[in-house]
Amino acid sequence: MTSIYIGNLAFGAREEDLRASFEKFGEVASVRIAANRITGRALGFAFLEMPDGDAARRATKQLHNTEVSGRPIRVSEARPSDRVIRI
Repeated sequence: MTSIYIGNLAFGAREEDLRASFEKFGEVASVRIAANRITGRALGFAFLEMPDGDAARRATKQLHNTEVSGRPIRVSEARPSDRVIRI
């Protein structure tokens, strides 16, 4: 599973918009648009997972700087988080 970071996302972008753009390259397992926990307002970035690593790399390369929902998106492979989650 390859995780992809999508930045500079329009606040009005929907999961369906991202899924439609990335499904041209292969199966999309999940889409998560980051939102403020209190207000629910989008934060301008998202994470998307694709099971096929080759398809994910093609999508990352070809969709970087393309327009989705009226804004040019920034696409890259997601880096692992170094945040500590406290329970």
